[in-house]
Amino acid sequence: MRIGLAQINTTVGDLRGNRERILAAYRELVDKGAELVVFPELVVTGYPPRDLLFKRRFVPDNIDSLHAIAAETGPVPALIGFVDRNPEARGLAFFNAAAWCREGRVEAVARKCLLPTYDVFDEDRYFQAADAPTVVECSGRRIGITICEDIWTHPLVSPRRREPIDPVAELKKAGVDLHINLSASPWHHGKEQLRSRLVTDGAVACGAPLVYCNAVGGNDELIFDGRSLVASADGRILAGLPAFEESLSVVDLEGEPDIHPTHEQEEMANIHDALVLGLRDYAHKSGFRKAILGLSGGIDSAVTAVLAAEALGRENVTGVSLPSAISSEHSRNDARALAENLGIRFLTVPIAGIVEAASATLAPVFEGTTPDVTEENLQARARGMVLMAMSNKFGSLLLTTGNKSELAVGYCTLYGDMAGGLAVISDLPKTKVYALARYMNREREIVPENTITKPPSAELRPGQVDQDSLPPYEVLDAILKAYVEEGLSSADIIEQGFDPDVVRDVIRKVDLNEYKRKQAAPGLKITPLAFGVGRRIPIVQKYIS
Repeated sequence: MRIGLAQINTTVGDLRGNRERILAAYRELVDKGAELVVFPELVVTGYPPRDLLFKRRFVPDNIDSLHAIAAETGPVPALIGFVDRNPEARGLAFFNAAAWCREGRVEAVARKCLLPTYDVFDEDRYFQAADAPTVVECSGRRIGITICEDIWTHPLVSPRRREPIDPVAELKKAGVDLHINLSASPWHHGKEQLRSRLVTDGAVACGAPLVYCNAVGGNDELIFDGRSLVASADGRILAGLPAFEESLSVVDLEGEPDIHPTHEQEEMANIHDALVLGLRDYAHKSGFRKAILGLSGGIDSAVTAVLAAEALGRENVTGVSLPSAISSEHSRNDARALAENLGIRFLTVPIAGIVEAASATLAPVFEGTTPDVTEENLQARARGMVLMAMSNKFGSLLLTTGNKSELAVGYCTLYGDMAGGLAVISDLPKTKVYALARYMNREREIVPENTITKPPSAELRPGQVDQDSLPPYEVLDAILKAYVEEGLSSADIIEQGFDPDVVRDVIRKVDLNEYKRKQAAPGLKITPLAFGVGRRIPIVQKYIS
């Protein structure tokens, strides 16, 4: 059987645009000889629709769009993710569903059994769980249909069963000849290997080939990597689609294996491609074509600028140097060199006069006090004001440049360097920022070598470097990973050999700065747990771990 995989990039809520994309993909795959065309989870609405589902017309409009798509289908079936109504009086109002469409109509509907309620997922806020997976007949084959989480029952990811049903086991009992899973599984580094294991082991467990069609593209903070794949009944990968790009591929279940070169690639290539895709889609789907950012001469702004130029085109990116009275000459030179290497527009807007005016205005109020971080932050807030003004005036998306390590411990200034529309690298630890810069320079120098090798500094006071008040970033990032992503206590982390005073100080900084993160620009998620919708720590809390 020849299966068409429609790994397409849809936009949440763009029912008309998504419909046009679905129909174009269906026609192309049919022309390529597909006998069945499979689309990702909730492809009609885009994933995740979240509280759009509560708008009175949204679900009816999505159903109307589905039927308009079904009306255009011919003898080749299409399996299409959409939101279905729950006709029963009990339970929630909607199902996460898939429609089997053929010959102008919807012939059958499959519904999702397992609803994820962890990390960024909150599907049980909207959807009712189905009691069992659906089986349809096609060309003499019994085809089992599951949706995303339905195959995430492997002991590797679900040692404690959350649901009384195992959809894969149910399909095994039903004796299916083919298992299809529609998915919208957002990416974080390392997840692609886990997914491959789930699909190959799921095929073996079910005793039938497993076709996995995943979404691709960026929607808000989530990045979907595609990487759709097909596994044989004995667990061999028959097809692996590309990462971080759309793909329309026909896979012959009896053919030779066909795995795209980017289906499996090294970590920095994944992080780079994910951030470029996430930035491009966030900008374009929000209506922006241009971006602006401050260039300090440091590693974070340099890496962000490279990503922006690749995502939006160098002609659409403006880098702004905003020197204060204490900014070093080498930082200004490094910022200019980066802009020249990238070929982006480069402006210099000194802020010394703004800082002096603010200091003079506040002098009577601050009389008798000792200068401290308050005065230092006037520089950051002056820069934020200038960049926001330029963003407003020229209709450019302002990109913030802070990394995950800084955001974790509060080394960022509210209404200053945190001002902007998208925090591109806010889920990238500082050590990974350096690794990504090296990756960017793999063929030629783009990020100036001096930017990579000099000690990192916010340059808010003379001679300042980050390590004045932080441990080395290798140590800091390891502690942050243990505390933030793995949920370990201070005692657990100290047992790993870290200095107790350093661990307690880092944890104190993380806990104290929750209020800043709640006001941060949305950031692109690339780790298992980002600062965003998947991490819901109270701002006001007194638990000491």
